[in-house]
Amino acid sequence: MSAPCKLQCHFILIFLVALRGESRYLELREAAAHDPLLLFSSDLKRELAEEQLHRRTLRCLDMLALQGQFTFTADRPQLHCAAFFIGEPEDFITVHYDLVSIDCQRGDFLKVFDGWILQGETFPSSQDHPLPTTERYIDFCESGLSRRSIRSSQNVAMILFRVHEPGNGFTVTIRTEPNLFPCNVISQTPNGRFTLVVPHQHRNCSFSIIYPVVIKISDLTLGHLNGLRLKKPSAGCGRKEDFVELLGGTGLDPSKMMPFADLCYPFHGPAQMKIGCDNTVVRMVSSGKHINRVTFEYRQLEPYELENPNGNSVREFCLSAL
Repeated sequence: MSAPCKLQCHFILIFLVALRGESRYLELREAAAHDPLLLFSSDLKRELAEEQLHRRTLRCLDMLALQGQFTFTADRPQLHCAAFFIGEPEDFITVHYDLVSIDCQRGDFLKVFDGWILQGETFPSSQDHPLPTTERYIDFCESGLSRRSIRSSQNVAMILFRVHEPGNGFTVTIRTEPNLFPCNVISQTPNGRFTLVVPHQHRNCSFSIIYPVVIKISDLTLGHLNGLRLKKPSAGCGRKEDFVELLGGTGLDPSKMMPFADLCYPFHGPAQMKIGCDNTVVRMVSSGKHINRVTFEYRQLEPYELENPNGNSVREFCLSAL
């Protein structure tokens, strides 16, 4: 198994452990037939590119990074189920109900959540999403098929469901649509390059990388003068209405993470920082008065880099709760 697949598997396993209420560390193992995960190959992605609809069974706890039609059928009462969906950074995700056979009167439910939620933490956070958290749930038992298709606000969405009666379940089709100005993003990979653009919009946008990484910012455009300020306990961007934060933490919600740096003024980099947290976030706060843009590269830190700093990077670490 390649290193990127192992890393993706590790991340998914952590999610599944948290969903089950466990807290112990899981040792990464090779994918086997009994694993609760399906790791997607390049062959499947080529099928999607050729407009072939991928079909497979949906598990009670699942994570999917491709389009297709997915069917869940209960073989016994399934009371605590969730399926996480993730697309490319420039994608919206659409969930379409093809067939639903559940008993809402008995306590079954089928809900689409706009984003991800895990152990009370959400992405995007309530500070970054335009809707209150309670309004981000679309409950099939309340809306029925009047809302047959539901589109996310970013590249992640999820379904939470409960089915009591064996044989009952549902079928959904997952599609992606282009997002011209991605705002809130969870990266599928530990390495990459991205430009976050907020064009005259009063909103906050977070780019989440669920790995310890080194971030290299090459360009930042804001409505101020030039400069970069590292965050200190008593310092920050003050009353600036447009700025970028570098955050780190062990959970999903950017609003609950530790701030490592504020970037308050435009500059042409590079500016580099190591953040040795389970989750690293580049967050842009915009007043709507300017076209704000930040370009950055990121790569996963090697184990020796977490122990031995080198170069001009700023060494910062999280105290992991795991």
